[in-house]
Amino acid sequence: MKKILVANRGEIALRVMKSCRKMGIKTVAIFSEADANAPFVKFADESVCVGPPPSAQSYLLGDKIIEICKELEVDGIHPGYGFLSENAEFTKKVTAAGITFIGPSPEAMQLMGSKLAAKAAVKSYGIPMVPGIDEAITDIPLALKKSKEIGYPILIKASAGGGGRGMRIVANPEEIVEQMDMAVSEAISAFGDGAVFIERYVGSPRHIEIQILADQHGNILHLFERECSIQRRHQKVIEEAPSAVLTPELREAMGKAACDVARACDYYGAGTVEFLYENGEFFFLEMNTRLQVEHPVSEMISGVDLVEQQIKVARGEKLAFTQEDLKINGHALEVRVYAEDPKNNFLPDIGTLEVYKRPEGDGVRVDDGFEEGMEIPIYYDPMIAKLVVWGEDRATAIRKMTKAIEDFDIVGIQTTMSFCKYAINHEAFVSGDFDTHFVKHYFSDTSVLDVNDKDMLEVAALMNNYFLSNNEETANYAPSDEKSNWENRSN
Repeated sequence: MKKILVANRGEIALRVMKSCRKMGIKTVAIFSEADANAPFVKFADESVCVGPPPSAQSYLLGDKIIEICKELEVDGIHPGYGFLSENAEFTKKVTAAGITFIGPSPEAMQLMGSKLAAKAAVKSYGIPMVPGIDEAITDIPLALKKSKEIGYPILIKASAGGGGRGMRIVANPEEIVEQMDMAVSEAISAFGDGAVFIERYVGSPRHIEIQILADQHGNILHLFERECSIQRRHQKVIEEAPSAVLTPELREAMGKAACDVARACDYYGAGTVEFLYENGEFFFLEMNTRLQVEHPVSEMISGVDLVEQQIKVARGEKLAFTQEDLKINGHALEVRVYAEDPKNNFLPDIGTLEVYKRPEGDGVRVDDGFEEGMEIPIYYDPMIAKLVVWGEDRATAIRKMTKAIEDFDIVGIQTTMSFCKYAINHEAFVSGDFDTHFVKHYFSDTSVLDVNDKDMLEVAALMNNYFLSNNEETANYAPSDEKSNWENRSN
């Protein structure tokens, strides 16, 4: 593989290209008119404008991207995440055109893209699942009967998609009809698929995911877990590896289960298997058939370049290491730096990066796609950067992250870094005693803030109101990102 086109933009495009350059592979960038001067465009060996700023007129034009590949004699396409990364039809077209898709097969994408199909596929492996119904349900009397058997509260979930859309908590039988109608309507609107199912509501879960890696020769291994429980609107905000809660025995059991999920769909490439964890039990949630936003924390504790491995697997190479070769080294934290104003209900903040100075130091990594003087485009996800740190242990990583946040100098727009600093220094996070309801439980609690810091008090209160009143996914990382550009988010 001598030339790879990266069918994405911003920080992930640049991150993929860096691994390609390290491997001696030339890169092609595609870009919209809004991204003409972006760092990833300058970094690539070749670049082609694919259209105007809206992603539906540029980054989502699969046929046009394939034509560019043919014209430039591209060997492979790396989709990053979001946009076309989990589009099975695009993957089929890429393969039919004689180009290597750097990712799993379209069959694996389709199977794991449906929560119901995924449940059916993994059943024979004895993987723990939340008690519930493993088939689509529309009949209200049957829903009432099954819900009584499961026990309230129950959760109605859309089979397709994610991000909290098509998901409804039901506390009692009287709510079933209304909540099912709303869940089906949301699912149809968001995913074009109104199939929903019912399962027990796990009240205080932690969100723990396992990074897996598999080649095309049947070799499957995992690179341990990531804890992604700090969320707002079902959107991950802070990620860490490893989790503060898993014992070695649980880690081994969850790692084996994740590898079995990959076996169930004949998976190859890098992927993530997500689980809910509560009171010593874990339950299969879903599989993401792509690279995750938070993959850097797994790279930092394992020493494995996941993009490099994706490319090698796509070339047909066998994995050069085994599960026994992998060890957890230290602790890593990642926070996402968004161009949003926490003092204005966390709305996107449009402007120019008048000052943009990245933090530096041993164990500090910044994955970004901006430079000082650049305008923040309004058309895409508002993430400016992923700030990642590594420490010898969790306490050291928290201290390093606090300092890195303080050293990250951004002037000209408002960012979410005050939120990140508040969260990682909260006593619940520091102790490791938290779940996915962290925001609901603690963001009205200002006891850990300096009482003289009025700005931070205001930030905490506004965060609490905003996070609890919104349920929209930031969808540059969802299969259909057109619903989540800034214009839609601010309406």
